[in-house]
Amino acid sequence: MALLCALRILPICIFLVTFSFQHCSFPQKGTLLCFSKTGSLLSLSYTQACRMAGNSKNQPSVTRRKSTLAFKFLIPFILVLSVSVIAVTQYFQSISYLLRPLWDTPPKPFIRIPHYYAPNTSMQQLCQLHGWGILPSPRRVFDAVLFSNELDILEIRYRELFPYVDRFVILEANATFTGIPKSLSFFENINRFAFASSKIVYDMLPIGDLDPESRRMPFLVEAGHRRALNNLLRRSGVAVGDVLIMADADEIPSPETVQLLKWCDGIPPIMHLELKNYMYSFEFPVDHNSWRATAHVFTEGTKYRHSRQTDLMLADAGWHCSFCFREIKEFAFKMKAYSHADRVRQESFLDPERIQRVICNGENLFDMLPEEYTFGDLFKKMGPIPRSTSAVHLPSYLIRNADSYKFLLPGGCSRPG
Repeated sequence: MALLCALRILPICIFLVTFSFQHCSFPQKGTLLCFSKTGSLLSLSYTQACRMAGNSKNQPSVTRRKSTLAFKFLIPFILVLSVSVIAVTQYFQSISYLLRPLWDTPPKPFIRIPHYYAPNTSMQQLCQLHGWGILPSPRRVFDAVLFSNELDILEIRYRELFPYVDRFVILEANATFTGIPKSLSFFENINRFAFASSKIVYDMLPIGDLDPESRRMPFLVEAGHRRALNNLLRRSGVAVGDVLIMADADEIPSPETVQLLKWCDGIPPIMHLELKNYMYSFEFPVDHNSWRATAHVFTEGTKYRHSRQTDLMLADAGWHCSFCFREIKEFAFKMKAYSHADRVRQESFLDPERIQRVICNGENLFDMLPEEYTFGDLFKKMGPIPRSTSAVHLPSYLIRNADSYKFLLPGGCSRPG
């Protein structure tokens, strides 16, 4: 594609470059016709031309040879230049990611808090292993998320955490961060979550007719959603001293993590939660670098954020399953809807057959290089994500209901269209 575009603009490039210099021709012996740099036509005798050039011997033939030689080199030069310009324009993102270790510096490392857990171990002992005390009665835990269309992952989250969370606070809008109108998926499937209805605090954010400019500013729209969630939190009854978990719907804290937050005295006021990172399903583990989920001991100044807020992070605190959808159409919808929708550089990225192939191969939906800060990490993560055949240490509800969630387990990559 880049070569084709370059060939199309080649004549224009040649014209512009050659016209910017003095261009001469020899229509008849004894006369030299020249275009000056300003474009005016000059008629000169060979003697005048040679005198102007500072050489009175054999100047016409020398000039002719030099012009021919220069022109021979001009075409490949312009071709290479054109291809380079088009390639940089077309693949700027990939080139930028490839060279990221040269122009970007990694964030400050987190201070990881070791995470202790074993079955049939008392909360008092677990809290002591972390260097914390035990509360006489448990704190309340609030779980707050922005919701788009991740129904399956949300049900797994709520089923897994229901015994330990006091309030599930959820906000959904009738349009995406990129301004695309959407159905109210949670509201339309509210019966699916009837088991948790006594704990759910829900609201809908009416976006209305968004300014077309919002499609180019999805992060600003997302910020508006988070402000609205702050207002909903205040109405949910959260109080000073409660624990507030802030996360996306697909960032699921483990029950063991929530119990520590609920029972242990002396926990940090803010901790990031280190989540094991998966793509498409629990068959494709990526790394342990998902950190944006946080746990706060609530104060009057606490506000919903999804960015770095402290250097402390609790290790191995849950799971982040990104793009873990049941149907192909859900993948295509999120690709167009979320804040990074600009990564859909070609319409072919949304082709259902391509999406299915990418999922089963563990490849990148956006044909992108890994976002890493060192060349070692970059090269290590290039290529497909290695498959895992392990279904150990996953959400217990998922395993107990494996027949309903085969698409999230090893061997279940095939999705209905």
